Amino acid sequence: MNLKNDQEISNYLKRRHFLGGCAGLAGTSLMSSALQLQMTNSAVAAIPNFRRPNDYKALVCVFLFGGNDSFNMLVPLTNRGGNDEYANYAAARGTLALPRGPLNSNSITGPGGRTFGVNPNMPEVRDLYRRGDLSFIANIGTLARPIRDAAEFNSLSNSRRPRGLFSHNDQQETWQTSLADRTSRSGWLGRIADMITDDVNNNDNISMNISVERSNIIQTGFDVSPYVVDNRGAVTLQGLGTRSYRVANNEVLAANYSNIIKRHHQETRAAAIESATEYNRLISGVNVSPIRGANTPRFTGRLGRQLELVARNIQARDAFGSTRQTFFVFQDGYDTHNSINEVQPGLLASLSENLAAFQNELDNLGVSDQVTTYTASDFGRTLSPNGRGSDHAWGGNSMVMGGAVRGGRIFGDYPEDLENPSVNGRDLDVGRGRILPTTSVDELHAELARWYGVPNDNSMESILPNIRRFYDRGVNRAMPIGFLG
Repeated sequence: MNLKNDQEISNYLKRRHFLGGCAGLAGTSLMSSALQLQMTNSAVAAIPNFRRPNDYKALVCVFLFGGNDSFNMLVPLTNRGGNDEYANYAAARGTLALPRGPLNSNSITGPGGRTFGVNPNMPEVRDLYRRGDLSFIANIGTLARPIRDAAEFNSLSNSRRPRGLFSHNDQQETWQTSLADRTSRSGWLGRIADMITDDVNNNDNISMNISVERSNIIQTGFDVSPYVVDNRGAVTLQGLGTRSYRVANNEVLAANYSNIIKRHHQETRAAAIESATEYNRLISGVNVSPIRGANTPRFTGRLGRQLELVARNIQARDAFGSTRQTFFVFQDGYDTHNSINEVQPGLLASLSENLAAFQNELDNLGVSDQVTTYTASDFGRTLSPNGRGSDHAWGGNSMVMGGAVRGGRIFGDYPEDLENPSVNGRDLDVGRGRILPTTSVDELHAELARWYGVPNDNSMESILPNIRRFYDRGVNRAMPIGFLG
């Protein structure tokens, strides 16, 4: 199956919904840009034989905007048979290379007995890895189709390469849509929600997809949109706290409009206010109470506030009436063209401590096995420096975390020699240490989707239209990467 554009995907979802005899739309989609909220109470439940699950599961995307220089997040240290992987790394990275001593103190064991150093500013991530709650996925990136090596890449026309390669906006979009060969107005989590919301979400006012502080493509479907909140909760109309504004607002809501546009605005306004009020009521009584200790990671900074709010939402999951939820949080600042040694340490330190604080809270709530968290970023960055920083590149390293994750492992193919990046004799350097990915974003998303309950049949293909270029059909087939078993 090759669904070529949004209209084909949307039509396919709706056709399967009709043919499968699924429940009808629950109601009209409700959106209010004035409130900076996006919500829905309708979606296409299109997965055959999908039944309301008895368990709870949540996916949490932590997006690192700007392009994380992730080969300074996970550094090779193995010295075997005359191949000193750290020396190769240092030669490739030049002035950006991290000193070996602190990396040795932060070392972990990877596949084949290889040794790696976690960035010294990430001791919590090292500990999560060692105790089996976190793994890395090496050299992952956006691919429209498998590409064997640099020679094949150089032979391809631009139309056969991922769209907008090395561009921030395009690659952020591709990570979120899982469509490397076309633009799209829907994201892969949004398309899942289109298919299952009727079966997993009892609350018609609040989407199963919740985004903190900003809207996004990843949770936007054809029928379902993310519900955008901040650490104070849902944002209500400014002025509703004053009597004069409430009176004026109530007059607008009570008026009998004949104009269809005015009537739609009235209905949308009323629904948005109702939804914000309900969300704030459900979340207001929930506060996380992480275990405190001298060495206990704590929520800090903007990312910490976002993840703490996600933890509060998960704690209130029964009140929300959702057995499946997705969450989107983010961290800005990774566009380190001229300041990696100054900027990245603080970013990674914050990321590490907040991931650990979040995982501790999930442990406290008893839902660690039911929540899987993963990091995404625009792209990796060039191995070769441009002075005090690095430029836009391609493949990079991501993290997956949670009780369901096969922790303490490095999945995928970390290059054998960063000075001359290669895997099994395949040259991966497409220029300046821009590394051709050996694991696709589609494979990551397919594994997360399967864990979430999506079968590996044409349901998967409607969510990830390019998946069969990387992963064959079959409900009993092994996971594409293996970090979830």
